[in-house]
Parts: sequence; structure tokens; C-alpha cells
Amino acid sequence: MSDRPPLPPFTRETAMQKARMAENAWNLRDPEKVSLAYTEDSRWRNRAEFLNGREEIVAFLKRKWARELDYRLIKELWAFHDNRIAVRFQYEWHDDSGNWFRAHGNENWEFDEHGLMRRREASINDVAIQESDRKFLWPQGPRPDDFPGLTELGL
Repeated sequence: MSDRPPLPPFTRETAMQKARMAENAWNLRDPEKVSLAYTEDSRWRNRAEFLNGREEIVAFLKRKWARELDYRLIKELWAFHDNRIAVRFQYEWHDDSGNWFRAHGNENWEFDEHGLMRRREASINDVAIQESDRKFLWPQGPRPDDFPGLTELGL
């Protein structure tokens, strides 16, 4: 098994780096690539859905991004300790009818010694927004380094 740095125990800097790497990967919307950041037997709770292992993670992400169109995500470090990181996040998306949403959430992550996430607990709420209220307006893909984060956007 190869390591996926940064590795625990995390410092503020490495926890922030891990959160930004996760954000960038999710903004690429490649389920197979995203799944490689998780252990083979990773356990997730995403809203009211419970997943076990990479195969279920890939299937979940394929469903998610088929439904959540023009998805753009920002994650921000909330707390960290040893092999755990907590982030808050928001993402914007629209459905196939053109209705826009901003999802607000928190995630708790636990990593193994190789830097792979073995547990993810996500609580998320969607709020309907007008397209004119969108704030995440960069081109599809990772958020540019000079684009503000959640705190800078007042979110």
C-alpha cells in the first residue's frame, strides 16, 4: 500500500492541505479517482445513506454527480487532532430542471496511517437559491487559488 500524504498526525498546515486536496478532487467529479483517497473498507455516512467500501463510494458519487449538475464545492478546515479532521463546506449545483441549490454541511474524517480516509461522517442540508445568488462562479474543475474561500465570501 502506498502512502497518500499528508499523513497523520496532522498539523494545522497539513490538515488545511488535506482539506484542499479533497476539495480539488471532488471538484473534478471523477468517482474512481476520488475513491482512491479512501481505504478499501472505508465507512461513510452521507446524509441518511450509509456506504461501505470503495465500490459503494464510486456508485454513490456517480449517482450524485449525475443529479447534481454544475457542482462546485468549497471546503474549509474547522478542527483537527491527531488522525482526524473536521471541515465545513458548501457547494452549489442545479437539477435537470434548472433549480439551483446551495448545500451546507460538516464532515468528520478519520485517516489511517497511510493518509487514506477510513471514515467519513457528513451532515448536509440543501437550500434553494436563485441562479443570480450563486457565488461559486469559477470554470468547472478545482477552485482557482485566488478565488475566495467560505469565510472570505461571508458564508
